[in-house]
Amino acid sequence: MHNILRAATVLCVISVFLNSCSSSPALPGQPTKPATNPYNQAFWDTWSDGYAEVSTYQLLMPRYGEPREGESIMIFVSETFSERQRVKADSGKNPKSDEFPVMKLNWQRNYQTGIYDYSEMLSSFLGLAPIAGRPLGTLAKASFSRQEWCGHMFAQALFDANRIRISGTSYFDGDADLTQTMNGPTTGISEDALAFWAHGMAEPFLEPGQSKDVPFLTSLRSARDAHQPMAWSRINLTRNAALQTIEVPAGEFEVEVFTAQLANGRGFVFFVENEAPHRIIRWRYTSGETGELVATERVKYWELNRPGGEDALRTLGLEPRAPRFSPEE
Repeated sequence: MHNILRAATVLCVISVFLNSCSSSPALPGQPTKPATNPYNQAFWDTWSDGYAEVSTYQLLMPRYGEPREGESIMIFVSETFSERQRVKADSGKNPKSDEFPVMKLNWQRNYQTGIYDYSEMLSSFLGLAPIAGRPLGTLAKASFSRQEWCGHMFAQALFDANRIRISGTSYFDGDADLTQTMNGPTTGISEDALAFWAHGMAEPFLEPGQSKDVPFLTSLRSARDAHQPMAWSRINLTRNAALQTIEVPAGEFEVEVFTAQLANGRGFVFFVENEAPHRIIRWRYTSGETGELVATERVKYWELNRPGGEDALRTLGLEPRAPRFSPEE
């Protein structure tokens, strides 16, 4: 029976078998996000349509002891991944046994610090099917980079069935070259997967009002900021039972609240749209970082790279970059 259920789960994540899975309607006034494996027909009707969910946020980021205003962009899109290379699989280049579906999150944060600006990007890849001993709903890869006028850095983590391979390089003393291998429990969650979890895509899938204590892995960014190796601890994850109504620049939304709390007081709160597709409306960290939704669109942004494509930024509340040199007198 176990093998039959496992096979049914795999079929549900492959688009050719979309009709083999179905979802039950939510009761009025109740949270609508599935508490169990969400990769059903409704999920794939949304995420296999060839479009990305692109959302922009007003960002407040603490840096050098001061809050910095900026903008953040979250891009969620499904794609086919290569297990061997841990990169997007181009059509026809890899054996089918090497390929599996992932949800990609590209999360940018841009903010000014005095004379110079910061640009950060997290790319994380969540497996939507079990492969190579990893359960579905867990990370396959995460990478993080930061660029600013003092220097730049890059780090990545590759998640295997029972270990995590971490590497990186940086301009800064003590961080120049990083190589680390550590054990990785399959029941844990990475800080770099919390946005997936809040969006209803990553394990553990909780019922409204349910809490769960799980192993927790520091993010690539947090580890580099602390100049410490990535490490496991414990975190309490909670899906609040009560819905809230909040107002952000994009408007008013009914939301569920997802909290992740560490024993040392560090924590993360995500306010997530109750109705599908359950977009992240606001986040708030105990570090002082906050983000509030400005605009969101489903768009094939990779097709808008020609002259004139920058006009689409305005639908996301952004303006194209203007020339920065002062005009000559």
